[in-house]
Amino acid sequence: MNRVIKTIHLFEDALLVLLLTSMIVLATSQIFMRNFFDSGLVWVDPLLRVMVLWLGLLGATIASRNNKHIRIDLLTRFFSKNVNLATQTIVGLFTATISGLIAWHGARWVSMDYQDGITAFSGLPSWALEIIIPLAFGLISIRYFLYALHWFSCFFKDSPYCEDTDS
Repeated sequence: MNRVIKTIHLFEDALLVLLLTSMIVLATSQIFMRNFFDSGLVWVDPLLRVMVLWLGLLGATIASRNNKHIRIDLLTRFFSKNVNLATQTIVGLFTATISGLIAWHGARWVSMDYQDGITAFSGLPSWALEIIIPLAFGLISIRYFLYALHWFSCFFKDSPYCEDTDS
């Protein structure tokens, strides 16, 4: 199981690096072509917009990997360990639920675009560009559900894995 998780992490990291590198190359090329040749590729700008969506959602999945999303923890330093665990469990379940709903409705949206044969630009099917929405939010939902289970289980045992309530 550990090997599967490490493979998923490696895939996420590689895809993020590939996307960012591709975006830099495409944007730089487009700027160069516009400034020096008074031309450009019509499909680059819409593709860059889609790549920003993919980059943001992949970044969110990577942040969820280590529970490093933005949080407001103004009061948590004053709470006891059990109150922190309860708070994190509730927040984890809430995050998993909302992310799961977004994934579900994102999948419905992608399915409708697939069935209707909608194209985005340059003949690319819209569903292929939108598929990141249900995939990313589904992965985030699964991760936060597992975090919530972990935090909840820390109520009932003194495990070295429960020392740090942030992970």
